[in-house]
Amino acid sequence: MSDKHMSLEVADGVGLITLNRPDEGNPVVHGMVEELLDKAIICDEDPAIRAVVLTGKGRMFCVGGGLKDFAEQGDNITRHLKLVTQLFHGAISKFNRMAPPVIAAINGTAAGGGLSLALTTDLAISVQSAKFTMAYTNAGLAPDGSSSFYLARTIGMRRAKEMALLNTVLSAEQALDWGLINKVVPDDELMTSAMTMARKLAQGSMSAYGETKKLMLAGATESLETQMELEGRAISTLAGSPDGREGVAAFIDKRKPEFKN
Repeated sequence: MSDKHMSLEVADGVGLITLNRPDEGNPVVHGMVEELLDKAIICDEDPAIRAVVLTGKGRMFCVGGGLKDFAEQGDNITRHLKLVTQLFHGAISKFNRMAPPVIAAINGTAAGGGLSLALTTDLAISVQSAKFTMAYTNAGLAPDGSSSFYLARTIGMRRAKEMALLNTVLSAEQALDWGLINKVVPDDELMTSAMTMARKLAQGSMSAYGETKKLMLAGATESLETQMELEGRAISTLAGSPDGREGVAAFIDKRKPEFKN
């Protein structure tokens, strides 16, 4: 597959995905989501990738759906968007189900599907100049990209409805205060901070990360008793695994663990 919309570079255990249509704001269009799904599958399958960083080139992280592209579809728009969202949602599902942690390095405005994409990552670092907005209802549209699942769980229902209905625009500092992101850094320090975090994560246990991500995702919908049963099974299995045994031994020996999985 040709990489017209993004690139994937792998080094030091980190897969760096860079959205690369800066003149258009790195939009969510058919070609973009097709490549995003392909990159997500590679990150899920390649044992050399133990953490993922997702960022954009230019002043925007991702402006969301390409409304010009929507208009050009004419009467075919419904069929077209069913395909686009299927691919987009497939990529998001892969990022959430894979073991390697995914970090959003938000280099600029995240709007619409771009905000949705940022929300789905495990951790998020933003530049000070970034802006965050849902934007969907301004165009007479409804959320996609799992934001209707994640937004309220991340910032609470009242604030989520404010963002979705009023299309509030948040600064990076407000996004940090509301819990949308983990950290704000000066614009020129974004990739250094994101890659430092990713390289640290890449030294960890993929099996432990994978089980933890599964539990966090299940916790959004399962009952208390079901969730605790899942937790009991996960920690028991991990404790008997090579990484679990190594982690316990390293803690007792007061040394850094050397995880293999």
